[in-house]
Amino acid sequence: MSEPLFWVESLSSLWFPLSLVILYLGLILVLAEGLNRLTNTNGELTRKVVHIGAGHVILFAWWLNIPAWIGIGASAIACCIALLSYAVPILPSINSVGRKSLGTFFYAISIGILIGWFWTLNQPQYAAIGILVMAWGDGLAGIIGQNFGKHTYQVFGMTKSWEGSLTMTGASFLVTSLILLAVDGNIWQTWLTSLAVAVVATGLESFSKLGVDNFTVPIGSAALAFSLSQFLS
Repeated sequence: MSEPLFWVESLSSLWFPLSLVILYLGLILVLAEGLNRLTNTNGELTRKVVHIGAGHVILFAWWLNIPAWIGIGASAIACCIALLSYAVPILPSINSVGRKSLGTFFYAISIGILIGWFWTLNQPQYAAIGILVMAWGDGLAGIIGQNFGKHTYQVFGMTKSWEGSLTMTGASFLVTSLILLAVDGNIWQTWLTSLAVAVVATGLESFSKLGVDNFTVPIGSAALAFSLSQFLS
């Protein structure tokens, strides 16, 4: 079979799952932009809507068997859009946070790295752990910390709250345990790995200068979960 024909047939067989992903992301962006433009919703909250919602594309990619090359390519495009959006306010719901951050760029590149890594190993659940720990853990931690954080502490000059950090720990544990329960079942390794990931992810999230936690948390969480699965098996 010629190479051009191969690519055409590959894309034609993927039109439905790709359409679902594009439709889903479009709905997330429309919701966030609507909140940003039509209501008095805090800019950080609309960014978290995108942050949490966009993370679920990793589940679409996993469950719909979307090839790694498409995920990596989409990640590269998202990185370019993120960098452009820092210079041109095309997506204010993503970057209107009132502080200098490259978080959206780091988030996009981490998705591409994890897909390239764990799709190759046929272990997509660890990519899902990394991205969803970031999506839900960091997303909820930011919302809770900003709105209910009364007990603060300092990490390298950055102010964090215990309420936000505990939310990060709880959400990370829940996300990791749900994924591992679905894949490996109710075994002791599931709970130990979930606890370890939750603690480490919380530590990584506490250092968030320039949004670098959007890279360190998903990569670190996925790498730790995978390493423990090999060590404890």
